[in-house]
Amino acid sequence: MNEPTLRHAGVPYYTQWGSPEWVRPIVERDADPCDDPGWQRSGFSDRERYRFWAKRLCGLTCLESALDYWRIEHAPRAALLDEALRHGVYRLRDDGGVDGLIYRPFGEWVREAFGVRVDVLPQASLEEMAGRLDAHTLAIISVSPEIRYPDEPNQRQGGHLVLLHGRDAGGVWFHNPSGIEPHQADVYLPFATMTRFYAGRGMTLSRGES
Repeated sequence: MNEPTLRHAGVPYYTQWGSPEWVRPIVERDADPCDDPGWQRSGFSDRERYRFWAKRLCGLTCLESALDYWRIEHAPRAALLDEALRHGVYRLRDDGGVDGLIYRPFGEWVREAFGVRVDVLPQASLEEMAGRLDAHTLAIISVSPEIRYPDEPNQRQGGHLVLLHGRDAGGVWFHNPSGIEPHQADVYLPFATMTRFYAGRGMTLSRGES
């Protein structure tokens, strides 16, 4: 890849839980997310609903970062979830699980609600996804949640979403909503490392001309 460096500066970082410093105890020690004093920060008031959904809202967290970067007004994350459910972005299963985030309903909703164009790429290399970043475009890609430990072997690809906001000839910068310091906000990983976790699919989000 011979693309020049492109990096969006100042893209806000959010964790899918209440506070960035609480991600480690939640994911590593099974701490109660509601012990985090900031658990209501994203608009939730019901503890059980928050416990159920916070671990599943990596995609909405990425969207929130993009919308705030572009200064597009939006409701708090809990209300965004209500809208996403109404638009079929997440589907509750009979076994109590959730199917989601479903890309095409997500794209249609985001375009209608916020004027952001979403292009779904069901099959694309990481280099291709990175090459689509430009002055008006960010990307959400599917990776393994194990990417929070990039120096360790991973067992799978996909199952989690991160926000790409920069790239150079050797790799990408991204925000990981369930990341642990130092691999949380503005993480840089080489293509070879990132590809180990990448599921080969994602979406671009574009505002204005692209």
